[in-house]
Amino acid sequence: MTDTVFIQSLSVDTVIGVYDWEKTIQQNLLFDIEMTTDIAAAAASDDLADTLDYEAVSNRIIDHVTHARVELLETLIEQVAQIIIGEFGVQQVTLTVHKPGAVKAAQSVGLRIVRRAA
Repeated sequence: MTDTVFIQSLSVDTVIGVYDWEKTIQQNLLFDIEMTTDIAAAAASDDLADTLDYEAVSNRIIDHVTHARVELLETLIEQVAQIIIGEFGVQQVTLTVHKPGAVKAAQSVGLRIVRRAA
């Protein structure tokens, strides 16, 4: 059985970009996260300790993204995926990052990746 815990539109302000002007401002990124896990133990125990704590995941991502100093979304999204898999023990993560306003004619641009635990 595979279950999905998700976080939608997690908003994080950070410094990211390749252009000099981007390195002097904070930009908003939005993360959509789908984590494949097994919720059976949590459903049976009704205990937070037995589940994937989406608040803990959210706080960890916010902390990392806020302090990361990378230029490319590709680098950042890969780091976030590895944190989720490595620290929270999920089987698979589908991660989308949106960078609103990066292209004037588009509402948002971004990336979507799928990573599985080894």
